[in-house]
Amino acid sequence: MQDQNRPALQPSTILSRRAALLSALALPFVGPAAAHAAPPVDNDQSTFQRTSYNDTVLHDRPSAFWTMGHPFSGLEADVSGHGHRGRYVGSPKAATLPNGERATLFNGNSQYMQVGDHAALSPATAGLLTLEAWMRPDTLHFPYAEGTGYVHWMGKGAPYNHEYAARMYSTGNSEDRANRISGYLFNASGGKGAGSYFQQEVRPGQWIHYVLVINANETSAKYPNGYTKIYRNGELAHQNNLDYRGTPVTPHHGNAPFRVGTRDFNSFFRGAIGKVAIYGKELSPRRVAQHYVAMTRM
Repeated sequence: MQDQNRPALQPSTILSRRAALLSALALPFVGPAAAHAAPPVDNDQSTFQRTSYNDTVLHDRPSAFWTMGHPFSGLEADVSGHGHRGRYVGSPKAATLPNGERATLFNGNSQYMQVGDHAALSPATAGLLTLEAWMRPDTLHFPYAEGTGYVHWMGKGAPYNHEYAARMYSTGNSEDRANRISGYLFNASGGKGAGSYFQQEVRPGQWIHYVLVINANETSAKYPNGYTKIYRNGELAHQNNLDYRGTPVTPHHGNAPFRVGTRDFNSFFRGAIGKVAIYGKELSPRRVAQHYVAMTRM
């Protein structure tokens, strides 16, 4: 897979990053009074809370937004109001996000959340898509991995209907990509994928804000087929052309479900995942940074 053309940006410390983001953004809290009117919430999720983070996400009009805070109920409402309800399999447990809200804890061998196929969940519909989540790996070596030693911890795709995947490599994988976290767009037939990544130290139990952008519309001399971008904790880490060794990679709408905790049952994620959102547009770097700050504001 093409995700090694350029080195990832070097990280600053968490404290300096947070201070720099807060200083650069200098933006007020996006609460219910300041945000655009949010779409109605699914009726089955009466416990949805209008928190700083949730309002920040809803301000950007996601196509779907699952807080991942209700694993015990067996169902996860799409609180964007668009009705893409998720169903939990395997009775996962709960974890706690940095702001104290609840997330879902997956056991790494059988548990996941599934949402039925819909055009709004595919980058082929508008030619672009932003995928966002908070992830907390609880191991550096996943027991149920695939390929060269990685897990697809979120995504949409199946044989001959491949679309996109969020990936994390185990320590000791055969490609020397220890704990690399990446995201890919695949051609429908699979195998050929274009992606972006960051490869920095990961500590078990550490929360990471993950944002993957797939944009096949914005082309340039540098990115003739469009690009993928990946952000780590509010900062752009890597950008790459949508091609695999010279072969263009184009969005395709398959019929596979969208899943969290796995993509197609060939690997499973051990750890916690929260605040999963999909947008039918590209979030700006400024908005990505705002989302990170909304969760980590002290």
